[in-house]
Amino acid sequence: MRSTAWNDEENKILPEMALDFMPEEKLRELQLQRLRATVKLAYEKVPLFHDRMVEKGVTPDDIKSLKDIAKIPFSMKKDLRDTYPYGLFAVDMSEVVRLHASSGTTGKPIVVGYTKEDMEVWAQVVKRGLLACGFRSTDIVQNFYGYGLFTGGLGIHGGFEALGATVVPISGGNTERQVMLMKDFGVTAVGGTPSYFVRIIDVAEKMGVDISKLNVKRGIFGAEPWSDGMRDYIEEKTGIKAYDIYGLSEIVGPGVGCECECRDGIHIFEDHFYPEIVDPETLEPLPDGEEGELVISTLSKRAMPILRYRTRDITAIEKTKCACGRTIRRIRRIGRRSDDMIIMRGVNVFPSQIETALLRAEKALPHYQIVLDTKNNMDTLEVKVEVSRDMVSDSMSDMEQLSKKFKHSIEQILGISVIVTLCEPDSLPRSEGKAKRVIDNRKKI
Repeated sequence: MRSTAWNDEENKILPEMALDFMPEEKLRELQLQRLRATVKLAYEKVPLFHDRMVEKGVTPDDIKSLKDIAKIPFSMKKDLRDTYPYGLFAVDMSEVVRLHASSGTTGKPIVVGYTKEDMEVWAQVVKRGLLACGFRSTDIVQNFYGYGLFTGGLGIHGGFEALGATVVPISGGNTERQVMLMKDFGVTAVGGTPSYFVRIIDVAEKMGVDISKLNVKRGIFGAEPWSDGMRDYIEEKTGIKAYDIYGLSEIVGPGVGCECECRDGIHIFEDHFYPEIVDPETLEPLPDGEEGELVISTLSKRAMPILRYRTRDITAIEKTKCACGRTIRRIRRIGRRSDDMIIMRGVNVFPSQIETALLRAEKALPHYQIVLDTKNNMDTLEVKVEVSRDMVSDSMSDMEQLSKKFKHSIEQILGISVIVTLCEPDSLPRSEGKAKRVIDNRKKI
């Protein structure tokens, strides 16, 4: 497949994309140069990194090759909470032009900051990802990622503006209006969480609007793990091409990596973010091709350099080159997170596995909820599945067969018994952002 970075008229790679195709030797040299500068900045300006490196007997001078990154201590989300709000900043607040934050489980959010240069890098990496997916300056983009302190809305917005596209900054919610504007504005591209776009599809159908008949051709989705089954569902319902963009607030927000038109993994923008895969248990580095936890170090961020951040995302670095010709490496799409894992009767269960099973069984609407409970001193896993109107039958036998089909498909994948409860159309709660899939009512010992 020819790369979307290729300009047929000029017969050359577009200037914005040159870094994606940099000779590997030059890329590694740039990475090492930037890594050493980042380690020096963090060591000298961020007490947490300084103290941990001293504890391990490591100094910036010890980073002589990219492999030496393994000498540097890890960081994790707890570090951002423990240093709330500005404890990981490496510059004076007078240089910080933007703050973002994500909700915290203990009441305090995690806070990230950006200098003017950081903001420019952020917009450029998102732009590179959008170009890789085939988005262009002629697009009219409806952005339903959440705006505000969440990095998604403004992050994607900045990339589309850098691209020169027309942006409709609608954010999430007011779903009927979303459908109306998509139609009236002649929207050609959309961006947001995949679970909320499924909600938009539902509402459009009720309004009698067929999205496949509108001008929308592409969508950029992220901020939550989503399965290939959900991608297939979105594309079959709307006729669009759905692409995956990857990022996390602790590193920059959306734009750490993105698919290209080959859709054979997520290209990491390695000139700004250095990826590693480690064993989640031993934390030892793993070779390309082996699945483990993704660890990322920023290579150019000034306001808040982050070293060896444990993302909790489970993936692998692909060993083969992408057909698009990019030299920046790819990771497999994120289908699960180690901290999303449910341990049920000794078996590791991920919500994405249940989603895959449901879609495999019936092409069901991917509206489901997992309820964990304890009954008679035994943990139970109930999957509530919302059936579509065309699945509803007056025949008790038909509904029982449908329930059995879902149950069989889930148990085949998980290897444990589950309870399946069929729910009426529109009865499960909808999300305007990241979907909340799991409710844990189990007794805590």
